Amino acid sequence: MNHAAMPALRPGYWCECWTQSPATGAAPVLLASCEADNAVQAVRWIRVALRTITSALESETAACAWSWLAGGYVSAIETLAYTTPYAIAVSHRDTRIEWTARPVLFLGLAHREAAELPACAEKFTPRPKAPTPY
Repeated sequence: MNHAAMPALRPGYWCECWTQSPATGAAPVLLASCEADNAVQAVRWIRVALRTITSALESETAACAWSWLAGGYVSAIETLAYTTPYAIAVSHRDTRIEWTARPVLFLGLAHREAAELPACAEKFTPRPKAPTPY
């Protein structure tokens, strides 16, 4: 199989969702993360998550969230496109949820089926397959 050479570095965005509540303790806890190829994908990930919980938020917080979802998110895309990190947070009672997205450079790794593997690849032997239980 012939694979095109991967660039050493490729631009993208790293997205995270953090929460903090009495159940998680004093420090925020990472709930989820993902990579995005562009600012629109990064903000879409945040929008989907926020839209999922908005109906459960208190009315004032929900109204702010719906406003952001209805068009306020455009400024987030612009912010990220200018390589500036972006964050949005909502609070519900004693729980705070924050989504972040920031520009990053991803390191491209060699494809495992590339025509030319690095010299060290020959030093490792594959693990034998487990027998089928039936």
